[in-house]
Amino acid sequence: MDSENQVWYAAFKSKDNRFDGRIFVGVSSTGIYCRPICRAKLPKADNCTFYTTAAAAEQAGFRPCLLCRPELAPGTAPVDAADSIAHHAARMIEEDCESELSIEELADRLGYTDRHLRRVFSEKFGVSPVQYLQTCRLLLAKNLLTDTDLLITEVAMAAGFGSLRRFNDLFKKQYRLAPTALRRQTGAEKKQDCNISVSMGYRPPYRWQQMLDFLALRAIPGVEIVRDGEYMRTVHLITGKQRHLYGWVRVGHRPEKNILTVTMDSNLLPVLPLVLARIRHLFDLYCEPDVVYETLSSMNNIRPGLCVPGTRLPGCFDAFEMAVRAVLGQQITVKGARTLAARLAGTYGTPIQTGIEGLTHIFPSPDDIVSLDGPIGDHLGPLGITGVRANTILKLAEALYKEDVDFGHCIRPEEEIKKLLAIPGIGDWTAQYIAMRAMAWPDAFPHTDYGVKKALAPHTPGEIIKIAEAWRPWRSYATVNLWNSL
Repeated sequence: MDSENQVWYAAFKSKDNRFDGRIFVGVSSTGIYCRPICRAKLPKADNCTFYTTAAAAEQAGFRPCLLCRPELAPGTAPVDAADSIAHHAARMIEEDCESELSIEELADRLGYTDRHLRRVFSEKFGVSPVQYLQTCRLLLAKNLLTDTDLLITEVAMAAGFGSLRRFNDLFKKQYRLAPTALRRQTGAEKKQDCNISVSMGYRPPYRWQQMLDFLALRAIPGVEIVRDGEYMRTVHLITGKQRHLYGWVRVGHRPEKNILTVTMDSNLLPVLPLVLARIRHLFDLYCEPDVVYETLSSMNNIRPGLCVPGTRLPGCFDAFEMAVRAVLGQQITVKGARTLAARLAGTYGTPIQTGIEGLTHIFPSPDDIVSLDGPIGDHLGPLGITGVRANTILKLAEALYKEDVDFGHCIRPEEEIKKLLAIPGIGDWTAQYIAMRAMAWPDAFPHTDYGVKKALAPHTPGEIIKIAEAWRPWRSYATVNLWNSL
C-alpha cells in the first residue's frame, strides 16, 4: 500500500471517527463498502480500496454495508473556492434529489457553466453529478427501507425515482439485493403510527444541549418548541409542482450512535429530501469539529475554556422566518423579539393542526407579507412592531419573493451580504447574523454584537476585529463559542 492508503487503513483499523464521512472503504472479499468506524471484522489491508465519497465506492461496484450504514455518514463543509462549488452542488443535489433538476439548471443556479461544474465536481468527488445523484437516491431509499415501514412504492417515490420498476432495477443492479430482501435482512421494526422516522449521522463531538439551549431561547411560540430534550416545529414546504404541504417535524439525539433522530408528519413524505436537508442545515450536520477546533483552540489563550470542541453553528429551517426574527431583535432583548415574532405568526401565519401541544401556526411566508394590502405599518404596527422595522420586513419579503437575494445555496455570501445591507433598516450586525444562520456562512462575524463585546471585554471593537482575524475562516463558530461562554 502507498503511504496515503496506509494512513487510511490505520484510521480504519483504529475506528477513528475523525475520518467518518471523509473516506469509505471498499472491501473486495465481501463486495461491500463501509464507513471507517465500521465494527465488522477488520479485513486485510490488501482487500481494501479507499474512496472519498459513497458515490465513488458504488460506481466501483461495491454495495453499502448493512452494519455501519454509509447513508448515515456525516458530510463535509470546505470553504475553498473549487471545493465550495462542488460541495454547494452536492448539497443542492441532496436537497432536490426527488426532482429532475438538470446539470445545466444546477450550474446556472450556482452561476457557472455546466462544463466547469462537471469538471470541479469530478475532481472533488471522483464521480459525475448524475452518478452522485443516483447514490443519494439509493442511500435515502436504503435509509427509509431500514428505518420505516413505508411501502416499497412510497420509498421509491420519496427517494426521487420516477417509477417502482426503475427503483427496483437500479437497486438490484447496484446492491445485488432486492429492496424487499434488504428489509428482511435488516429486520426493520414495524411502526405503530403513520409518522416517518429516519436517522441522520454527524461527526462527534456534538454539544447537543448547547444547541437546544440556543434554539429554546429564540423559539417562536406556536411555531417552535424545545421540550424533553427534543426540538419540534411546524413545517410548510412547496413541491416542484407547486403543491403546498403542511406538517411538523421532531428532532432528538442518540449520542451513543452519533445520530439525530428525525420524526416527521407523513404529509411531508413528498418533500422528504428537502426536510432532511433543512434539518442538516439547522443542526449543522456537515460540520467537521476537529477542523474547526484546530483553528479556534487559540481562543483559549484569551481565557481557558472559551472555545469548546463540538460547538455547532445553529442554522435555520426557514430563512425568511429567521431573517425576520433577526430584524425584530434589533436593539431589544431576545425575549422581546420572541414575543413580537409570536404575534406576527399568530396574526398573519397559517393555523395548523399538529396534535402537538404548542405547535399551532406556520410562520408567514414572503408571499404572505407582500400580499398584504395597504401600508405595512397599518398591519404590523398594532403588533408592537415599529414602522421602520415593519418597512424592513416588507423590503426583505419583496427581495426574497423576487429572488433578488439568495439565502439557500449562495456560492458568494459576501455579495448577498452587500444586498442585505442595501435594504433600509439592515445594518452590519443584522446582515452578519443572517449570513451566519440562514446562509451557513462559517466566516461571518458580528463584531458589534453585545454578547461578543461582553465576552471579549475590555477589548475595543477595533481590537476585537484584529483578534478575530486569527479565527478565519471559522469566525461564525468563534461567535457561538463567545455567546456560550456567557
